[in-house]
Amino acid sequence: MATIPNSAAAFRHTTVAVSIPPRRTIRASSSLPRRQLITGLTAVSLTATCPLANAQQSWGTRSLIWDTFIAPKLSPEEASDRIHQTAAGLHELRSMLEAKAWKYVLVYIRLKQKYLDKDMKNAMKLVPEARRKAYVETANRVVDNMDELDYYVRNPKIYESYVYYEKMLKSIDELAAFLV
Repeated sequence: MATIPNSAAAFRHTTVAVSIPPRRTIRASSSLPRRQLITGLTAVSLTATCPLANAQQSWGTRSLIWDTFIAPKLSPEEASDRIHQTAAGLHELRSMLEAKAWKYVLVYIRLKQKYLDKDMKNAMKLVPEARRKAYVETANRVVDNMDELDYYVRNPKIYESYVYYEKMLKSIDELAAFLV
């Protein structure tokens, strides 16, 4: 049998001196104002850039569960007003798309989808019987375009998200025109 020579003996080990800086301790009392400052700045920046914080659109900032199951149902006129507010809010979404703030756009779209589903059904009572078929087709187009926009924002594709954003704006404006 052949013997295997000890190959570790050929290597030399050198020691390198490394200076480690002393550890700094952070006290809980000094970090509390820092946390409040960061939280406050984050809240201010989000309210300044996010259309959710508009005073006109105070709906949707509570819990969706509260608005779905506990809060009283909206009248068709209130649902129509909320659809108009949603259309105006979606027009303001362009700046977030241009900034590529995909997460905020996605949250905003999904919140609006939840409310629009109820509101479109509720506001259909205001549409005359002769125009209901066209209203339903337009409402379906709004839902389809919002779903496509949701998909292209979730998998960030810039060109497609702009295309479906424009299609969604056109279809929601048509829907709002039915409710004038």
